[in-house]
Amino acid sequence: MIVVGLTGGIGSGKTTVAKLFEDFGVPVYIADIEAKKLMNQSKVIKRKLIQLFGEEAYKGGVLNRPFLADAIFNNEVFLEKMNSIIHPRVARHFEKWIAKQNVPYVIKEVAILFENGGYKVCDYVITVTAPKETRIKRLLKRDHTSVARIEAIMRNQWTDEARIERSDFVIENINLEKTKEKVAQIHKEIITNIKF
Repeated sequence: MIVVGLTGGIGSGKTTVAKLFEDFGVPVYIADIEAKKLMNQSKVIKRKLIQLFGEEAYKGGVLNRPFLADAIFNNEVFLEKMNSIIHPRVARHFEKWIAKQNVPYVIKEVAILFENGGYKVCDYVITVTAPKETRIKRLLKRDHTSVARIEAIMRNQWTDEARIERSDFVIENINLEKTKEKVAQIHKEIITNIKF
């Protein structure tokens, strides 16, 4: 089974690109969504996050996302500790998920694919890019957040240049039609290169 990593900075449009691959029948694993599910469902993760952040980490048994966002905002130590609790469990969840797939290849969408070493399990890596100003505009509209918070997240992620250097494909996601064309081209190339 070929694993294609899909990554890019916050607001670059990874989810849009992932959906375009789904249109070709490619199963997509979105690590961020699965991590959020696990943070609410896994007793081990709950226990460890409460140990790390205190009882406020959960409200009524549900992850208190605003509280956690504030706790890790500009705090690399808390961010790293939280990631060390969640990422290994997401990796195991992905292994179980991929074992159920019966297709030539799957997409694994991870914002911090390089930062957390997830690229090591990928046969190919696609990086999605967009200008910083475009990304900030998208995020302000989508998340009702602040520029300061967006820039703090961006500082904790690799630059586009660093990602591109280690990627097999790059999708500049500014114009949807051009993005669709690029996804079709990459899909065809991956399928052509797979030895059945």
